[in-house]
Amino acid sequence: MNRQQGSKGKGKPSGRGSGNTRSTSYARGNAPIKKSNTEPKNPAPKKSGNPDEIRLNKYVANAGMCSRREADVHIATGLVAVNGKVITEMGYKVKPGDEVRYDGARINPEKKAYVLLNKPKGFATTTSEGKGRTVMDLVANATNSRIKPIGRLGRNSKGLLLFTNDDAITAKFTNSKHGVPRLFHVELDKNLKLEDLKRIQDGFKSEGKLIEVEEISYIDGASKKEVGLKIKNTGNTIIRTIFEHFKYDIISLDCVAIGHLTKKDIPRGSWKHLTEQELNTLKML
Repeated sequence: MNRQQGSKGKGKPSGRGSGNTRSTSYARGNAPIKKSNTEPKNPAPKKSGNPDEIRLNKYVANAGMCSRREADVHIATGLVAVNGKVITEMGYKVKPGDEVRYDGARINPEKKAYVLLNKPKGFATTTSEGKGRTVMDLVANATNSRIKPIGRLGRNSKGLLLFTNDDAITAKFTNSKHGVPRLFHVELDKNLKLEDLKRIQDGFKSEGKLIEVEEISYIDGASKKEVGLKIKNTGNTIIRTIFEHFKYDIISLDCVAIGHLTKKDIPRGSWKHLTEQELNTLKML
């Protein structure tokens, strides 16, 4: 067949003729790119960002403060701060470990958890790694919430230790004016003299600091080496300070009660979740 069949003139079509038809000339590099048959027509958008991040309004809502829509209003009015900086940006995302405060109070979207452990000897009261066996190992399966111990018991001390992620409960224990009483069973290396017991009960100064306790008494049916001591301080260092001041060494230290909470039905090394009644009573202390 003649290559020029169908054309009215000699030569190749130039595209300059009249009419609405116009041939296309493809210069080098301008040829159309054929799409692969395997390429999706509407490719999915690429995901970006940290999957652990959460929108600030959702974070506030999950903490039980309000709905997401209400959270947007609170954010816009400057009631929400992240890591000490007020955030008014809609769509701001909170990263793991960020500290979020609503109207000055720290909030947490995790479910509140309250775990009571009967600590055995040989476990350090710390959340740090690399410290050998810790109390966190004992409550590892108690909850998915990030709980921490309130106060501490020495590695060789034993007894009750409360864990929670509720800042309000933690503040109740660490409040210098009120606090929550803890009862200890203390065994000393020798009999506690009656005059020393009375001086401890009345309060005394050690290195210029006033040391006070709630109660101290001998334990019925036991030797004078064993006493019950009730304090509101969250640590156990204060107990050693008390008895070292009067030249006694502590042989054994056991926290037997925290407020109204006791070791009943909690074997050594085991834990339990607080009941609703126990929690409500604790909040009223």
